[in-house]
Amino acid sequence: MTSPLVDIERNEGSNRENVMKKASSLRTWGPAMIAVAGVIVLNGALLGPFGNRVPALSDRHLKARRLGGERIAKISELEHDELADFKRGASFGSRNLSEEEGGVMEYTRRRHRVLNEYTHVDVSDQFTSFGKWTVSLIYFAFWVFLMFPNWFLPIGRPGIALGGGLSMVVYRFILEQTGHGPYFDAEKVIIMEPLFLLFGLMLTTVYLEKMERGGLFDKLRESLDDPVNWKRAAKIMAMSTIGSAAVMNDSVVLIFSGVVVDLCVRNKVADSLPYLLSLATTANTGSALTMTGNPQNILIVSLAYDDISWVEFASNMVLPVLASTVLNTIMMFVYYGSELFPGSSGLFENLGIMFAGNRTPEMLAQEHAYYARQAAAKEAGVIEEGPADGSWSIWSRLQVVIVIGFLIFFALGYDVCVVSISAGAILMVIASYKRQHYDPRPDRTEYDAEGNPLPPKKVYDMDGNEIEPEEEELVTESETTLTEVDYGLLMLFIGQFLLIGSFDDTGVPQAFFFATMGDCAGQMTSVPCVYWFVMIVTVLSNIASNVPVVQMLAATFPYASPYDWMQVSFSATIAGNLTMLGSAANMIVAFQAAKVGDRTFTSERHAPFGIPSTLLCLYVGTWLMTMVHFSPECSVKLGECDEE
Repeated sequence: MTSPLVDIERNEGSNRENVMKKASSLRTWGPAMIAVAGVIVLNGALLGPFGNRVPALSDRHLKARRLGGERIAKISELEHDELADFKRGASFGSRNLSEEEGGVMEYTRRRHRVLNEYTHVDVSDQFTSFGKWTVSLIYFAFWVFLMFPNWFLPIGRPGIALGGGLSMVVYRFILEQTGHGPYFDAEKVIIMEPLFLLFGLMLTTVYLEKMERGGLFDKLRESLDDPVNWKRAAKIMAMSTIGSAAVMNDSVVLIFSGVVVDLCVRNKVADSLPYLLSLATTANTGSALTMTGNPQNILIVSLAYDDISWVEFASNMVLPVLASTVLNTIMMFVYYGSELFPGSSGLFENLGIMFAGNRTPEMLAQEHAYYARQAAAKEAGVIEEGPADGSWSIWSRLQVVIVIGFLIFFALGYDVCVVSISAGAILMVIASYKRQHYDPRPDRTEYDAEGNPLPPKKVYDMDGNEIEPEEEELVTESETTLTEVDYGLLMLFIGQFLLIGSFDDTGVPQAFFFATMGDCAGQMTSVPCVYWFVMIVTVLSNIASNVPVVQMLAATFPYASPYDWMQVSFSATIAGNLTMLGSAANMIVAFQAAKVGDRTFTSERHAPFGIPSTLLCLYVGTWLMTMVHFSPECSVKLGECDEE
């Protein structure tokens, strides 16, 4: 008699053969081509084919330029304490200094020092043309290798990034010695905070998953599961959007990438890409809502000249993020309708399935197989029943307490790196205590061919005396759980930091910005220039990464208004969905999925959906923000908002 699980596997064998036929190139890339053409036509119509319709600077822009120049001239004449500046380091302190402390002028001077000495140090004039362009060529070569790792040697993205970063360090040393470039401070371009955060999150995730079967992690997994494909994708998108806004997009995708892949394997889906895309794209979109949703938002709030409160930030973003989420969801259901609505004849039947509760025969078969598989798993003892009263074990409760504590400390503004590592360390201590004092010892009994237990083997010394077995050696965390931390992911980001930092030194991203913006550079967020501006920010964010782009804009436009920063924040965040390298969240999803054997989330398969979805969400969200925003379009601290 065969196991019920085996019977279910056989019954679903025919469903696995109904995999989607390979779509034509036009079907795959058509939406992306239409979206790109639409952006070109829109900006050509607004600004003219050669930018000849760019309006002249308004009185407000001229006033801002004049006040900015006067403010820079005044702060350059201020006396300052060099020792106090040295002690402050990369921090400029409070924005609201008292008159005794120097007021707004002293704050402005401190901020300018930080922007020019720490945030974005311009050393492009120290490169020769040869040094500048060879560094750029090396960077773009490795950018292509990272974007399409399967086209070359099977090294993997961590190896490519680390090899590229080390190659760049060596090449920059050669340029310095030959007089073609400045000294490359490799240590300075490696941003430690994201590395600490990733390590802490990976440590926390590993222990949440491994501490107890049926614990918090498994309960989260069960909450996202559903026999209906489109409902499962919708649950993933809702969780990812809300979680990214509440915590941080990198945290959400790091925790749930493996969960999504496991759900795809458990439900034997034909194509896991829609579910991984649902996780990654909505994580990026949802993170745009709050100032703590992603690293670039945190950086924008800290570097902006004027104060931007949490409520002000969220109120500006709520309409664009809501619209982008709806559009991304609609496009996901349309583009991957054959996977999410199996057996459906098209869009109208999909609507009937979603809103009228209709089912196709294929969907009914999937639901029957889902419930039959659950019943068979329980019968076979694969699914362990919890306590009879449905209560949680003490270990699951401890997990919930630690997670809630993590969220509280994060919301209170404590360093998220310290909080995440502390949570992981606490879980490590609890897990090791549980394994030592509560978990059953591993059974090392040997059996014969008939299944009978064999007596323990006796060992004798040279004199024939029996050697007593030593006490069982404890297995440490370093030998077990800590080995499951993805150190390759940390290597990937270290290599990328080195590559991006060296490329930014050349000044090519800044030159590209001014060359493409033209006369719109002085009125970036005014209609119609704003639609071209957000496109340039999107392109730069995918080429040079969004955090360096924000740093460059902060140093180049030190008196940008809060509204300017809202547009930068939205475009730099939504840009993460354009290509695989657009955001760290995409890389984490791809890396975590590949780690458990799912390699469907590739650049070639991401771009056909990512490009049209990003451009549509970007332009609809930008238009909504131009119509409805609550941040001033002028700088209060600069005096730009004062009536003349």
